[in-house]
Amino acid sequence: MYLSTSRAADAATSAAAVEAPAPRGPLRAVPGTVIALGLVSLVTDVSAEMVTAVLPLYLVAGLGMSPLAFGALDGLHQGATALLRLVGGRIADRTRRRKLVAGAGYALSAACKGALLVAATPWSVAAVLAADRAGKGLRTAPRDALISLSCPPRDQGRAFGVHRALDTTGALLGPLAAFGVLWVVVDGYDAVFTVACCVAVLGVALLALFVRESPAAAPAPAAGRPARSPGSPRSGAPVRTLLRVPELRRLCLTSAVLGLFTVGDAFLYLLLQRRLDLPAAYFPLLPVGTAAVFLASAVPAGRVADRLGRGRVFLCGHVPLVGACLLLLLPVPAGLPLVVGVLVFLGLFYAATDGVLMAAAGAVLPAELRTTGLAVLQTAQALARFAGSVAFGAAWTVWGPGPALAAGAGGLLLSVASGGVLAVVRGRGPRASS
Repeated sequence: MYLSTSRAADAATSAAAVEAPAPRGPLRAVPGTVIALGLVSLVTDVSAEMVTAVLPLYLVAGLGMSPLAFGALDGLHQGATALLRLVGGRIADRTRRRKLVAGAGYALSAACKGALLVAATPWSVAAVLAADRAGKGLRTAPRDALISLSCPPRDQGRAFGVHRALDTTGALLGPLAAFGVLWVVVDGYDAVFTVACCVAVLGVALLALFVRESPAAAPAPAAGRPARSPGSPRSGAPVRTLLRVPELRRLCLTSAVLGLFTVGDAFLYLLLQRRLDLPAAYFPLLPVGTAAVFLASAVPAGRVADRLGRGRVFLCGHVPLVGACLLLLLPVPAGLPLVVGVLVFLGLFYAATDGVLMAAAGAVLPAELRTTGLAVLQTAQALARFAGSVAFGAAWTVWGPGPALAAGAGGLLLSVASGGVLAVVRGRGPRASS
């Protein structure tokens, strides 16, 4: 009922998003587009996290992948999305069919879940996962642009926080579903992939039925004269023009530097599993704790970012990741406090960085190039995390997990400190991206 009512009201509220002042207070309505896309992401994340929750242990412990090979695979998940983020973003902006481009990405990922049933070797699995991540890359920027265009700039953090909270509900339920399947079917990885494929198809259906194209898209140009706002780029140079926006350039640089030292959660789960000597059947439950903290923190983090500055919150949000690394480095007894500490820190890290970064960029990008601009930022971060994952896997192989984790945590902490110092020197702080 709320979904259909909100969708009916979107045309009016989104068209007036910039001109009309937003209502005050915590109970103001969230646009129906945000809710609908959140539900699509919830269902899709159930599917994705069912697979993701079992893969690290399946590939490393079951199929014997080395840490270096797994680092390359983990990085491939990031890097495979990079070019398609830009392609998808540009196509979505040129055609103004953001829903269609996002739907193609969701459909590709759903097909890949089924393809896992016939992948028989570690690297055939890797190829399918690369295609799955390509689907994610294709859909992410158009989806985030639909969210950004559905609400006024002052509420970007809150809107993305609501979406990420719904998305994370799926991330919470997915590992539980995988755990349930493995509990019933011993070594039932094919059963996990089958259920995940069916759930992914449901997500595509929800997108087709309930998500509407953004009413904030620019109107069609008049006959014989292309429509171009004063800040719009000339034909053929959208990315170069966007990178001339100081706020976007600063966000790309910051997210890329931090991404180089961001230790992937799959590595942290593997290290935690080793410390605890956790049985394989319980491994999928580790992401559940992270997702639960993310779910509880996403909306508050978005609202805090709206008030204090999204760039500032994004930068400081990497400190909890350093805390998770330090807990695994220090001689903390293997037990519940260690598990809770690592998972809480990971959840806070994602809550303060994921949607907050997109909200920071959305507030400074022109509407007609919103998707391309978000794709540029996501590509910079994805490429940096690809390089970081490969480097971490290599360091683990050569030095061992402890020194590799120490190097990653030290580099991340130094990057956060450097970003804070530069913000003070500029006298503005990352708040300027709010």
